[in-house]
Amino acid sequence: MTTLTALPPVRGKLTPDAPLAPLVWFKSGGTAQWLFEPKDLADLQDFLAGLAPEVPVMALGLGSNLIVRDGGVPGVVVRLGKAFAKVEKVDETTLNCGGGASGILVSSTARDSGIAGLEFLRSIPGTVGGFVRMNGGAYGREVKDVLIDCDVVIRSGEIATLPLSELGYTYRHSDLVDGCVVVAARFRGHPGEPAAIQAEMDRISAAREASQPLRSKTGGSTFKNPDGGKAWELVDKAGCRGLTLGGAQVSEKHTNFLINTGEATSAEIEALGEEVRRRVKEQSGVELQWEIQRVGRS
Repeated sequence: MTTLTALPPVRGKLTPDAPLAPLVWFKSGGTAQWLFEPKDLADLQDFLAGLAPEVPVMALGLGSNLIVRDGGVPGVVVRLGKAFAKVEKVDETTLNCGGGASGILVSSTARDSGIAGLEFLRSIPGTVGGFVRMNGGAYGREVKDVLIDCDVVIRSGEIATLPLSELGYTYRHSDLVDGCVVVAARFRGHPGEPAAIQAEMDRISAAREASQPLRSKTGGSTFKNPDGGKAWELVDKAGCRGLTLGGAQVSEKHTNFLINTGEATSAEIEALGEEVRRRVKEQSGVELQWEIQRVGRS
């Protein structure tokens, strides 16, 4: 990829032509033109403020719900590290969570703080920044059910606090603009007993382990559930269970998951997804919508 010129100085880490495959669950895809891991909030703000406005910016969390195409991602990919991974109790029912904190850390801190209602975040394989942007959800609950507000650094480097009402949440979607980075969020639960909270987290973990191919190179749920239906049932009825294309496969265990069986390219994974969509449309008339984000150049 062509190197960008005149990038602003940083105090964190800025890596050119950085391989993204090791950072995403599918373990496939190309490089980031630049990968920026800011040292702290001020480092991120200063960098974005000094970056030419035409340079694209994309935030990367744990890379669970993502296909990075083989041609790589132009511009700057921002990855939040430890400085953005703190989770703190604000009051009896509220946590302040950094954008780089995992769902596991958020739910565990909630348990230790006697805050119930956030257990489902244990099962979302991502960071706060990612699931706030995507209105992540599982087991009947979504981020919109527990979010108070979030802090985002916008493309100009300014920070803004956006209440839930301004995020335009729908199913696996928000109105957050491209290029902004979610750096913190406040979640509210309700008082609970740590033992009961842990029991619910254990129940959710066991259910996921039993039904999902968690030990495979996968990207999580591939397609959004259509109104009144389940994506996996439609995929199954279309005869796609175990379907392969190159190194990519529809999971035998859960048909709404695609798997990299070894050395699959991102092009193979995406093409398999499109073939599944085609077969489902032909069989049931339903046009499945991607839930997994697909980014970069083919």
